Amino acid sequence: MLNTMTDDEEKTPQRVIGRVKWFDPAKGFGFVVSDDGGPDILLHANVLRNFGQSSVADSAGIEIEALATDRGIQATTVLRIDPPEGEITFGMEDFDGADPEELAAAELEPSRVKWFDKSKGFGFANVFGSADDVFVHIEVLRRSGLADLQPGEAVCLKVVNGKRGRMAVLVSSWESAILTEDGSNAGSDTGSAD
Repeated sequence: MLNTMTDDEEKTPQRVIGRVKWFDPAKGFGFVVSDDGGPDILLHANVLRNFGQSSVADSAGIEIEALATDRGIQATTVLRIDPPEGEITFGMEDFDGADPEELAAAELEPSRVKWFDKSKGFGFANVFGSADDVFVHIEVLRRSGLADLQPGEAVCLKVVNGKRGRMAVLVSSWESAILTEDGSNAGSDTGSAD
């Protein structure tokens, strides 16, 4: 555990698997609880942004690298975020009767958030190259492991035609959209993806 490391180990980030205790995008930080126990681990908004997200849902699974500092244990890198458990089925009335195969087959599309109001529980985004609005419900956001979206934020969406028009069924980080057909990361090339 991080709170019982030697001086040499304190200088090397340690891999930690746990859950998000809470994260507040307005405050710019939150805390992670390790599955192995120990003190809370500070998760700063900048570390989360480096992963490609501006928020993370409470209770989301998370894998991080953390470092013990004189100010406590702090996450230095986010390696993986998993949506909160127990929220996998679609309970929203807008998806009732939707074909599960169609939902699963929808491809990730690079998009930009138009606006999102957490207190109202929804917002809209636009897929790049299209002026059509895509409805984003807060429950879809939570199932995707996110807590909030910011206007202008680049994300990727799985979009289907629902009862009220185009709707997101998954919201993911921008980096998820930069994949080639064989699943490798196109961003790992030396060329740009303009």
